[in-house]
Amino acid sequence: MQLGVNVPNFGPGTDPGTLRDWARVVEGLGFDLLMVSDHVAVTPDVAERYPEPFYEPFTTLSWLAGVTTRVRLGTTVLVLPYRHPLLVARMAANLDALSGGRLVLGVGVGWARREFEALGVPFARRGRVTDEHLAALREAGIGSVPLWVGGNSEAGVRRAVRFGDAWHPLRGTLPWMGSVVRSHALPGFAPRIALRLTDAPVDDPERLAGVGSLEQVLDDLEQLRLLGAGTVVLDPYHGDPEATRRPHTAWRDLTTLAAHRRTAP
Repeated sequence: MQLGVNVPNFGPGTDPGTLRDWARVVEGLGFDLLMVSDHVAVTPDVAERYPEPFYEPFTTLSWLAGVTTRVRLGTTVLVLPYRHPLLVARMAANLDALSGGRLVLGVGVGWARREFEALGVPFARRGRVTDEHLAALREAGIGSVPLWVGGNSEAGVRRAVRFGDAWHPLRGTLPWMGSVVRSHALPGFAPRIALRLTDAPVDDPERLAGVGSLEQVLDDLEQLRLLGAGTVVLDPYHGDPEATRRPHTAWRDLTTLAAHRRTAP
């Protein structure tokens, strides 16, 4: 099972130097995949959690491809209704070629109503538009780029089964993800989970996978492996934009996890 990291490409502490440092940390620690998020118009509903500056994902990943050599690069998730599917297919295929076949395209339907309005995209039709764009992507062909379909709803799972190479749920509990995996014939399983290491175990039935003591998080990863996860993406951002000014906190947790991964039998 491979491990990836969701890198904040937004917030007051993020700039080109910080993004470059993130890439060097992720690749240097031996992680397999670096992913970034997507917003186009940072409307007030978006800005509460993901404020400016917000670096566009294809542009960011193209630049990071030039400062890395091995780590795969991806989106978690590209809001598919925001761009014409043929443009997405062209950008994805080009970025994959220019990076030496390192792209993973994670996509989703989006959630920010005001951002949809700013872009002139009908919010109420976003699920249908996403399905139409996924069909167009498949018809256009994106080469060998893995297509991960996000979405924690039942519709999102069905969309992944119909169009994707993997279901890519975001920040869930182990029991919930296990129930979905066992009840659906998924094409693949590549969850994005939280990452927050605590000094003491977290005793909460609603504990998110990836939150807790080192032993709990290592066990979460093992359970996800047993559920068939080919890749698990670790997300150290927990909704506080000011945390982007302090990336060393996340780097410390990633370093701890990487060290135990290297020494595991």
